[in-house]
Amino acid sequence: MAATVSLRLLNNASTIEVEMGTTLMDVLNKIELDNPYPVLAARVNNRYKELGYHIYKPVEVEFFDMRHFEGYRVYQRTLSFVMQCASYELFPERKLRIRHTLGNGFYAEFDDRKSLSAEDASLLKLRMEDIVARDLPIRRVKRLASEVAEEYRKYDFDDRLELLNTRPQLYRTVNYLGDMPGYFYGALAPSSGYVAHFDLRPYYNGFYVALPARTNPEQVTTAIHHDKMFDIFHEYQQWIDIMGVPTVGDLNRRVMEGDSSELIKIAEAFHENKIAAIARSIAEANSERGVRMALISGPSSSGKTTFSKRLGVQLRVLGLDPVLIALDDYFVDRDKTPLDENGKPDFEALEAIDLGTLNEHLRLLAEGKSVEIPRYDFISGRRQWHEKPLQLSDRSILIIEGIHALNPNLTPGIADGQKFKIYISCFTSVAMDNFSRIPTTDNRLLRRTIRDNATRGNDALRTLTMWPDVRRGEERHIFPYQENANVMFNSSLFYEISVLRAIAEPVLREVPDTSPEYAEAQRMLKFLDNFVPIAPDEIPPTSLLREFIGGSSFKY
Repeated sequence: MAATVSLRLLNNASTIEVEMGTTLMDVLNKIELDNPYPVLAARVNNRYKELGYHIYKPVEVEFFDMRHFEGYRVYQRTLSFVMQCASYELFPERKLRIRHTLGNGFYAEFDDRKSLSAEDASLLKLRMEDIVARDLPIRRVKRLASEVAEEYRKYDFDDRLELLNTRPQLYRTVNYLGDMPGYFYGALAPSSGYVAHFDLRPYYNGFYVALPARTNPEQVTTAIHHDKMFDIFHEYQQWIDIMGVPTVGDLNRRVMEGDSSELIKIAEAFHENKIAAIARSIAEANSERGVRMALISGPSSSGKTTFSKRLGVQLRVLGLDPVLIALDDYFVDRDKTPLDENGKPDFEALEAIDLGTLNEHLRLLAEGKSVEIPRYDFISGRRQWHEKPLQLSDRSILIIEGIHALNPNLTPGIADGQKFKIYISCFTSVAMDNFSRIPTTDNRLLRRTIRDNATRGNDALRTLTMWPDVRRGEERHIFPYQENANVMFNSSLFYEISVLRAIAEPVLREVPDTSPEYAEAQRMLKFLDNFVPIAPDEIPPTSLLREFIGGSSFKY
């Protein structure tokens, strides 16, 4: 009789016995799971695993579909693999790149920058649909790195080869969709048939691939309402290409060649140039139509605070007097925070801000009166008060920064034409390889994990526990207003994850393996292992990155 092991199924709080060596897919086929959408992967003993994973010891298992944040990533990776296969079959002489995410999808184009015709886009979509319909199995194989490198050369995957060479290991894992090799830095669905819901249409010089909404896995829309964001992504991507660091492998090679110092200087100079240009636009708006308020919004850990301070410096250069207010300082005391639909504190809600006090202070400042501004203490969860009151002069520009700054309900008494609106986020442009983007959310999560551990009394476990709620809050309260901005600013620095690695790793390793968040911590650690570290010594004290790693010359 075959030996068995115990499996605790968290989806329905049941326990079953399975034979040693049973796969998660075998388990899924044996049980009745009340799930409306296809299961894509699972969390096994608090580690993310593909459904082909074999069970050899007692485990706790939770299956999930694409409504789960990791399930959504599994769907995106798998669809990217299908697109890689289809594009190679149709256009083997052209090299395709996924340039960046856009809404519920991503934008891709060929290296030759030639526009994709409607006919070619239709052919690509039909070929992807054919691969999905054939339901081809996706295999995961561990091979000698030398053998994997040889396969990459065969398909001219120089981007993946560069990463392979800069992070040498004896063995490497490779995925196969049919005969096509690939690797997507995380779990994939069992076969191509799992990604039946998508759409594709020409856009700009390439095409837009739309995925289903995470909250509604059967709803796909190709409507794009992110034109300003696309422009920022595209501008930065072109600049990254010119700098010669479009992928992590390229970045690693430059670091190993001793170019870290130059890369830091160039990236920081690019930021300074962009901030100066925004300051000039504000000065012009002030001169032409009397704009005296700059509103800065963006998701968590996008660098709003340091950006506002650097913007203030540039405004002073132009003869203006910037006065900074952080919306975080107007948080209601923690015990008065509104609750979400699950009865949990909703720190991302607009009502988490004391709107009455904020708007009264803005009114008094506009009348030329002095105001005592609160200061929120994140440790105690209560407001304190400044000893030095604020007062505006004729040359003053009031800078208000916070996640709700672009929400018109924040400042209803101020005419829209009197506001200069800025959206800032960390639009990560360096890619793992041509088909694997680094999500901006991962970059921001690293920043927040490090900052909150150092300054807000939160360990990595608490940050990871809160992160899904933060993400949901962003989707509700921030992203709907981002296209209202007059200008957008990309706060990412193409070298930064190489710096964050050494600081984040010990913090992430403290997450206990008994916690569900351990899976996310391990995913992030595995992701960081792809980067050759950069020491932070030459990062200037005014860098946006200093807001998260410490050593800033600004006071927060």
